[in-house]
Amino acid sequence: MTISDMPDFTVTDVYRLDGGDRTAAFASFNHGVPCLVHFGASLPEQDDVSQLALATIPNVGAGQIDPFQPLTLCPLAITGWQGHPGMIVQTADGRDYLANPTMAGVKADGVDGVRFTLFDRGNADGVKLIISARLEPATGILHLEHRLTLPQGMSSSWLAAPAVPAPTGASSIIDHSGRWCGEFRRQETEFRTGAHVRESREGRTGHAHFPGVTLASAATGEHAGTCLAATLAWSGGHRMLAEELPDGRRQVQFGILDDGLAQGEIISPELMLAWSDQGLNDLSHAFHRHLRAIQAPVSLKRCRQPHPVHYNCWEAVYFRHDLAELKAIASRAAGLGAERFVLDDGWFRGRNDDTSSLGDWEIDTAKFPDGLAPLIDHVHAEGMRFGLWFEPEMVNRNSDLFRAHPDYMFGPDDQPSGRQQHVLDMAREDVREHLFAQISTILSAHAIDYVKWDHNRPLTGGNPDQARGFMALLARLVDAHPDVAFESCSSGGGRIDFAVLTLASRVWLSDSNDALERLRMQHEASRWIAPEAQGSHVGPRHCHTSGRVLSMSFRAWVAAQRHMGFEMDPRELTQEEAETLSRVTGWWKLNRDFLFSGSHYRLESDDCEILAEMTVGAGANRFILFAGQAGASAQIFPRPLRAAGLDPQAIYELKLVNPEDISRRANRRIVNALPDGGSVRLSGAFLMTHGLRLPNSQPASMTVIEGNRTGTGVRNA
Repeated sequence: MTISDMPDFTVTDVYRLDGGDRTAAFASFNHGVPCLVHFGASLPEQDDVSQLALATIPNVGAGQIDPFQPLTLCPLAITGWQGHPGMIVQTADGRDYLANPTMAGVKADGVDGVRFTLFDRGNADGVKLIISARLEPATGILHLEHRLTLPQGMSSSWLAAPAVPAPTGASSIIDHSGRWCGEFRRQETEFRTGAHVRESREGRTGHAHFPGVTLASAATGEHAGTCLAATLAWSGGHRMLAEELPDGRRQVQFGILDDGLAQGEIISPELMLAWSDQGLNDLSHAFHRHLRAIQAPVSLKRCRQPHPVHYNCWEAVYFRHDLAELKAIASRAAGLGAERFVLDDGWFRGRNDDTSSLGDWEIDTAKFPDGLAPLIDHVHAEGMRFGLWFEPEMVNRNSDLFRAHPDYMFGPDDQPSGRQQHVLDMAREDVREHLFAQISTILSAHAIDYVKWDHNRPLTGGNPDQARGFMALLARLVDAHPDVAFESCSSGGGRIDFAVLTLASRVWLSDSNDALERLRMQHEASRWIAPEAQGSHVGPRHCHTSGRVLSMSFRAWVAAQRHMGFEMDPRELTQEEAETLSRVTGWWKLNRDFLFSGSHYRLESDDCEILAEMTVGAGANRFILFAGQAGASAQIFPRPLRAAGLDPQAIYELKLVNPEDISRRANRRIVNALPDGGSVRLSGAFLMTHGLRLPNSQPASMTVIEGNRTGTGVRNA
């Protein structure tokens, strides 16, 4: 075939969205499925999207299908696309059906969105695909969604959220693995021909597979470089693939895993995209702003401090619930600065260990003969609020619920148990109705303003209807009890994603209260999750999950980086430990609003043993810096730590918040005034280029610095 014989290849439909200093440009070739031809820096208004779209297409070489097939938002096998398809459809008799949707209409979807409607081969009664896109003006985040409608008898075994191309030069795939008590472990893979695939088959988000990926160039760091982040807003099993084709093109797809042969109308979870040419921190800022925006209306409803200091009694008493002991613990916790007391597992009928009673959500009158009111009244008298633990999706065989309704259990009867428990079938409306009635009765009858919602085992078979049922029940409870805050816990960080965070204001990042483990986990989780949404507690002196013994100062300052709480027996504390905890808690209360409203930066420490972060306020007038020393550094002296986000022309006065924690043995000769409680004045330019030389630190310690602008700054200072 000569060039003149090749079929026409024309741009037929274009649309662009602008907001948040970003442009998303879409184009359809020959009325096919549209492509995301640009998502990134804001483009000039006069930029011709048709010309831009053609400029993304390479010339066709020998041995390729004519005409060349671009990467569309839903790549299709019928077009000759050689990579992973965006949807797989079957006929009633199980044969693969190669749908070929063509453009039927493009229209604005609100002020910030667009909707593309496509019919299979132009047949309005056949396969129908709607692609929705919305660009958040406040954050620059692009939201993408597929809605597939199938004729009766047809089914789909895979529907991805809209597929997106990797940015030019983005050769690295950054994602997070993990495990129980070891969540958010960063891993980095290079693109190569084939697919990098991550799958969660637990029926929940999972400890090992946070549903997010970042594509970055080799030169990308925290403060500079081009990168794209994508996350699926979904709380169930999922698949992510980052694929490079033999021709060099790269795509990312996310979708629900194991949705069976879905029929009728199928809606993909929303894919959220953020782009930056200013490094990884800029991506995080977009997601943090998004999270704060969706949670602000909920906080306003409650009209109270949205981030009270928690006290959770789990690691103090476990299942041993005695009213007098709990009152004593509550009084001690309040004296240390706690503002909310959370009664964890063990309060409901017959629950003395993990072998029984899940599903029987009624107060245990053997432990609480007068109900929970005496404990709640005592907690309120101590100036605290009251929260309660539930694990609604679970059931023990040894429970009244299971004996009455064995059919409520999800999966076959011969499945293995996990933590002595099984899962309820959340797809069933009668199961959800039963749970709603029990939980709502407890919440309505008591002054409870917080629920810790747990989920302590993976599913036996990851049916996505479980996740849909969970979200439906939680949404109904949130609507019925607007004054109650909900936390997502799933054996720690097993259910953290941007779907559950539309309903839950807090996530329990990990069941590990080991401050060294938390230091790393919190640092990596901040790539996606704003600090105020991450629960972090001061654990026991002797950590129950790792066996480590760490100082109170280190444990308290690590918790103070996030939504702070305590989870130990406060009666075990020495006077010195109690004074330290009270001092750090008091500082945190004075600064939490600042920490949870400013811009959060992870700093490049040039030392793998130092995990450093800083929060910079509006106008860059103030900052707080945390430098956590995990282990012993390879070099003798700490390397200067470069700040970020400051005004280079401003002069900042720096003070050490915790001089009492500085090792005098490691700092025998004091050169600058910081370790002795004094201050130094340095320019933003110096702090961001040369950096601040911190006091010499020992392993498992934290240095906290406050900086305040002293004036307008002096040029060339």
